[in-house]
Amino acid sequence: MSAIIDEFEPDIEPEAKRGPVFHAGSAPSVRALILVPLMKRQMDMRRSSRAAAAGEEPSAMRSPESRLEEAVGLAGAIHLDIVGQEIVPVARRRPATLWGEGKVEELRERIEELEAELVVIDGHLTPVQQRNLERTWKVKILDRTALILEIFGERAQTREGRLQVELAHLTYQKSRLVRSWTHLERQRGGFGFLGGPGETQIESDRRQIQERIARLQRELDAVKRTRELHRKTRREVPYPVIALAGYTNAGKSTLFNRLTHSDVFAEDLLFATLDPTMRSLVLPSGRKVILSDTVGFISDLPTQLVAAFRATLEEVLEAEVIVHVRDISHEETEIQKADVEGVLKDLGARDDDARQRIEVLNKIDLLPADAQAAIHNAASRETNVVALSALTGEGTDRLLALIDRLITDETKLYMLDARAEEGGVLAAVHAEHAVRASEIHDDGSQALQLVLSDEAIGRIEKRYPGFARRLHAASPEAAR
Repeated sequence: MSAIIDEFEPDIEPEAKRGPVFHAGSAPSVRALILVPLMKRQMDMRRSSRAAAAGEEPSAMRSPESRLEEAVGLAGAIHLDIVGQEIVPVARRRPATLWGEGKVEELRERIEELEAELVVIDGHLTPVQQRNLERTWKVKILDRTALILEIFGERAQTREGRLQVELAHLTYQKSRLVRSWTHLERQRGGFGFLGGPGETQIESDRRQIQERIARLQRELDAVKRTRELHRKTRREVPYPVIALAGYTNAGKSTLFNRLTHSDVFAEDLLFATLDPTMRSLVLPSGRKVILSDTVGFISDLPTQLVAAFRATLEEVLEAEVIVHVRDISHEETEIQKADVEGVLKDLGARDDDARQRIEVLNKIDLLPADAQAAIHNAASRETNVVALSALTGEGTDRLLALIDRLITDETKLYMLDARAEEGGVLAAVHAEHAVRASEIHDDGSQALQLVLSDEAIGRIEKRYPGFARRLHAASPEAAR
């Protein structure tokens, strides 16, 4: 990995897949220094009521310590050897180097002292800022976007996931070609449309990357069509989809494993889950649903990743119920909640579908007893809020009961008289798991008590026209 980090003038491979800048797992751990730039405006407004009143973004209200902790967690996710971590004030953002000359020189000395090979800056750097800092510090630099891309590149397992990561990485890389050819004389020679040799090389590289991006987009469009066919198939079967969503490392995969008795990778790591996973789940009523575990959200999620993973993230919006899993033990859990809701809103989630949202207050086992009691008390006063511990299993039965109620609330109780020769209709209602009770008459006909949603009635109606007209609402006595 060190050899790659020392390479400041990477070549551009037109046909080969260019993955992340480096793969931490395939070489000795890289010595990294983590820097969190703290703007003066953030210093003045952070975590204050003024920030909320001013409509600040959630990330702007985060404490510097929390941002540093998260940046260290992100770096740890690709197994970097963190030799230093600092919060560095920024009095005024400098277009060329972010910090002023004095601070840049001070940090250069710090990098040499620590013998750091890589600097992670938890913020967005322009291509010019990154190029100039790399020249001055003589180390490789990753900003927040590049670091998250590294993690996704290492974690993607499915073909779709790898395509999405590569597309995001190339889109990011395309805007940074300015730093890739500093050894060429980009400013020399040429009139009109004729530029120097370096500029010609950059344009060539940009075209090659754009061609690869176009191919990836075509492949992902095909994947998206396939995913939509799968969604259509799921809509036609009697299994509602329940999606787990939440901030990264909130415990979604641990909860998923607890509810479905699976062994999906779940560790105390940011972005432990990248590729979506689905498993069947039997609710207390006996009804089956599909539980979906999705990639975690994070503040300042790179726009390239949101665009590339849109087809995957939209799976959440297709669910009948969205279960928002929160780490209630985290000191900035409310800000994390706002980040998640912001991403859902960007994806198209409506504000008026709150009835189909469940808020899970996870990791209560990490709180002291009095705090746990307060959380349980607050959750009990809310309709769709459950406090639990995915690790110990405490409270998961209440979550299952709530999902069951939300799913069942969409159904109604009906009576149907079916003749003995109507095997198709009988098979259809049994396939919907709709039969609550039945009585067989001497002539072979059956009196059925059915629990059906409007969607289920519509599905059967397509196959057996007139089915809906034969349904009769069950009496209150039957409902009991």
